[in-house]
Amino acid sequence: MASAVIITGLGLAAVGFTGRYMLRKMPALSQRMTEALKNMPKLDSQSLANSKYYKGGFESKMTKREASLILGVPPTASKAKVKENFKKVMSVNHPDRGGSPYLAAKINEAKDLLEK
Repeated sequence: MASAVIITGLGLAAVGFTGRYMLRKMPALSQRMTEALKNMPKLDSQSLANSKYYKGGFESKMTKREASLILGVPPTASKAKVKENFKKVMSVNHPDRGGSPYLAAKINEAKDLLEK
C-alpha cells in the first residue's frame, strides 16, 4: 500500500514538472509558430483563379458539360470510358467509404446522362 502511494506521488510530481517545463517553453513555441505562419504562402483570388478545379456549384438541371466535368471525360466519350471513370470517381466518393450521399447521387446522374 505504501509503495502505491509513493508511485502515485512520483507520477504526480513528474506531471507537475512536465507542465512547468511546457509553460516555460510556450513563449518560444508560440514565437516559432508565428514565424512559420508568416512564411506560409498567401491565398488570394489570383492563385485561386489559376486553379485546375472547377469553380461553381451544381446546375439545377445537369447538362452534358457538367456531367463530363464530374466524371472527368469529354462530353463525347464512349460508354466504356464513362463506365471506367465512373468506377474511379465513385470508389472515392461512395457513402459507404465516408463520401457524401449527395455527391454519389450527382455522380450517378452524370453517368446516366452520358450513357444515353
